[in-house]
Amino acid sequence: MPKHFPDSSKALILMVMSTIVLASMHGMVRHLGGDLHPFVIAFYRNLFGLIAVLPLVYRIGMSGLRTSRQSLNLLRSVTGIIAMLTWFYGLATVPTAEATALSFTAAIFSALAAFFFLGEKMRLRRWVAIFGGFIGVLVVLQPNSENFNPNMFFILLSCVFWGLSVTIVKSLTRTDSSTSIVTWMAILLTVMSLPPALLFWQWPDPSDLLLLGVMGMLGTLGHLWMAKALSLADTTAVMSIDFMRLIWAALIGVFFFGDDFDASTLVGAIIIFSSGLYIIFRESVARQNTKEI
Repeated sequence: MPKHFPDSSKALILMVMSTIVLASMHGMVRHLGGDLHPFVIAFYRNLFGLIAVLPLVYRIGMSGLRTSRQSLNLLRSVTGIIAMLTWFYGLATVPTAEATALSFTAAIFSALAAFFFLGEKMRLRRWVAIFGGFIGVLVVLQPNSENFNPNMFFILLSCVFWGLSVTIVKSLTRTDSSTSIVTWMAILLTVMSLPPALLFWQWPDPSDLLLLGVMGMLGTLGHLWMAKALSLADTTAVMSIDFMRLIWAALIGVFFFGDDFDASTLVGAIIIFSSGLYIIFRESVARQNTKEI
């Protein structure tokens, strides 16, 4: 990317690229779910994701892995593996657009986790945003209609644990480098995902193995691009682009899986995303006010 580009433009481009590769990765998970058990897919995603991180570790050196909070890294990985396994399990049967719409609740669950476990203050406006987000969840779920898919609860459960994981990362960033956090997560998730994968073990054929490799690389690349974008521009501005994941997911679902894109999914996604974005905005304002004090 040209050096003369302003940071805000770089962040915009990186975040758009991140939404494309992450949506593509989720489409691959759904495709592979027809041949392989989701837990096996999760293991290979972590394994190839770890391989993708190794060049970064080599460049920075082993000193970049230092951590004074290994127990918290372990807890973060436990919440992360539960989030990943339930996400992959749900994604095998839930349309990618609906799963993506529900994934926006992670910001809401993260705010709740920060309130209960980190003691962060929650004013009335944020509680209203959270309440609005859950209304959006009901719009997507349509629990009283014939379109209701009970496997969407696996997606929601994944978002709960992903929200917890994000909250733990907030705490880790106070003492550990981003390289250390990402690398330890890759190592521990690979180890933790192996036992459940062995329960349903299947050897992938060459074409599936190639797709698994691409999927693992895309997952790591997408998160690295997102992290870089967040380091270059305001969090609220960067995360506002995250809604594009729904667009790519809907296109993937329609063209590759023959999904029908339900209007209620779009409406619910807008409500959930708006609630989450408002929460992120208020957190950003609170941090800025704290710095000024």
